[in-house]
Amino acid sequence: MISDRQALPQQPYGTAYEQMLEKVRYEGAYPTRERADQAVRLVLAGLGRQLTSDERVDLAGCLPLEAARVLTAQIPDTQPLTGWAFVKDLAARTGASLATTRWDTGSVFSAVAAYAGPDLTTRILHQLPTGYALLFGRAELTPAA
Repeated sequence: MISDRQALPQQPYGTAYEQMLEKVRYEGAYPTRERADQAVRLVLAGLGRQLTSDERVDLAGCLPLEAARVLTAQIPDTQPLTGWAFVKDLAARTGASLATTRWDTGSVFSAVAAYAGPDLTTRILHQLPTGYALLFGRAELTPAA
């Protein structure tokens, strides 16, 4: 039976979020915007479980509304994860390989760092346990003994 009713259009994203998706799509070499959106939602939800206090609020204020909602919808974990444990946790939640999840994380964090700027990114990295700097595309510096 043919129907005159058309499928409801998908809710359009805001322009800022579309731009973020395009940045992630380019950085991650994803074939579609939908794949970039999956990566953004996965990684930002995970980051939302790790960030607390002013850095969480400040980052949400820098991100496009849709991305900020994903970040802030998460309840922060009581036990923060190291960068590698963060990647392993995301991979376990999705069933994806560690390599794919590491790629997704780096692609999304690259865009997040661009929105946050260098000062806020540095504050975020100081709040998080070791291992996140490399995920954000920065050198992991440790104090000299």
